[in-house]
Amino acid sequence: MGSQVRTSGVGAVPRRLDGRATSVGRIRSVGLALLLALATALVACDDLGDQTGAAADGQPGAASTAGAGSAGAAGSALALLGTLPVRAEDNSPKYRRDEFGTAWSDVDHNGCDTRNDILRRDLHSTTVRRSDGCTVLTGELTDPYTTRIIRFDRSRSASAVQIDHVVPLADAWRTGALDWTDAERLQFANDPENLLAVDGPTNQRKSDHDAAEWLPPSPGAQCPYIARQVGLKSRYHLWVVAAEAQAMRAVLQKCPAQPALGGTAAH
Repeated sequence: MGSQVRTSGVGAVPRRLDGRATSVGRIRSVGLALLLALATALVACDDLGDQTGAAADGQPGAASTAGAGSAGAAGSALALLGTLPVRAEDNSPKYRRDEFGTAWSDVDHNGCDTRNDILRRDLHSTTVRRSDGCTVLTGELTDPYTTRIIRFDRSRSASAVQIDHVVPLADAWRTGALDWTDAERLQFANDPENLLAVDGPTNQRKSDHDAAEWLPPSPGAQCPYIARQVGLKSRYHLWVVAAEAQAMRAVLQKCPAQPALGGTAAH
């Protein structure tokens, strides 16, 4: 049968009815289907890559950093947190307090032990024993963890005010300090940046817990506390465990301009 041309309306494209037009239409349909399939495959690959990356970051002991989530302002504790390695803890051999030297040594050779140095720094209205010029006998503390006012009297209850290691010695041991020299551990245990005079019972409840297990009871104290921990862990090349990094990030995202080591937030 001869070829015929049919039109449909003004400007319509002629369509041949001899079978060849049908073949062309099929080719176009197949081509369009192939393009749609390719686009779908590319999207699926991107999704799979995102999922694979997220899974790798979450593996215990993976070679990663605590940088997931918000990066934080330049120079902030949140930004510094993103540089800390994330690894599983290491407690073999097990932690012992004497690995960090004699408690409250006079490492700065000023004639006074570290405990009394910190009491004199953090308490106000203090009285000091005249015979040695070091031992703090009385004073008043505004507790940085609870905001409570504590009146310290050594003769009645010396343990009412205790000196807290902001990064606990046992936590430091499990996150890198077990590989330090004795001198390095002694320095860390007596570093004034890692020491705060605090309410005794609150310090007992903190024990050697990390940020995933304990935070200061006062909400206003949590940002400076975590910022100080991040700064210390960075300074001493300690790592964080995954749950600890997550807890630190949750706190610091509420104060993204907070600088490390607990200083005043940048403006």
